[in-house]
Parts: sequence; C-alpha cells; structure tokens
Amino acid sequence: MSKTRNGTIAFWCLCAAALVVAVVGGSVIAQVTQGKTRPMKTSHWMAGVMKTSSGALRKGLSSTPADDKAWKQLEISAALLNEASYVLMADGRCPDAVWANAVEKTLREGSASLLKAIEAKDVAAAKTALSATTKSCKECHTKHRS
Repeated sequence: MSKTRNGTIAFWCLCAAALVVAVVGGSVIAQVTQGKTRPMKTSHWMAGVMKTSSGALRKGLSSTPADDKAWKQLEISAALLNEASYVLMADGRCPDAVWANAVEKTLREGSASLLKAIEAKDVAAAKTALSATTKSCKECHTKHRS
C-alpha cells in the first residue's frame, strides 16, 4: 500500500473512533441528566425530593421533634431519601461506579439507618445517620454535578 492510502485509512479509523467516543460519551452524560425513557430530569429529582427531604430532616432534627406528627414528617422525608436510591439507579441514570456506590451504598444504607433511628425516635442516632446519608451527595456531586 502507498503512504497516502495508509494515511487515509488511518485518518478514517481515527474519525470512526472519535465518533464512537462522542456517541458513547454523550449517552453517559444524557443518562446523568435524564433517564433513557422517562421525562423527569435528574435535576428535577434533586430539587424536588433530595434537597427538600434533606432540608426538612436537617431542620426537623435541629431539636427534638415536638410530637408524633413531627416525627412522622421526618419519617416520610427519610423514606423518600431511601426511595431515591432506587429511582436514581432506574431508567439508565447510572453512568459509572462512583454514582452506583454513592447511591446504592452510601445513600441507600444511610437512609435506611436514618429511617430506623427516626422510627425509634432517637435524635442522636438520626443526626449521625443523616450525616452518613448526605455523604452520598458529595461523593456523586464531586464527579457528576455540573
């Protein structure tokens, strides 16, 4: 083969490789910002559920909840955070091991402990579990938050 032909083949191979990287890379980014089949954006879930629930928990645990109604609200918020660990893995949203670990381990396990502490009406244990749960945010946001 001639030098020119080898150069042309190499050029088109590089173009094809770049296209594959762009398509695969683009689909990973799309999976982080939105699921594959459902219209909800990840940012919607973060603002509507994660921020709202974690804020309610921080505020509600800043002192001992006044009554059963206050404890029930904390329980709902903790249960929503736990459920989030399933939603954030559904519909092709998970792009990598960092996301999977933050969601399936840190968020899921932490929020389960949080829910258990709230059900026991143990403020100290709930605060500790909330701190462990919210570490999932930093784990994931360090790599994926734009």
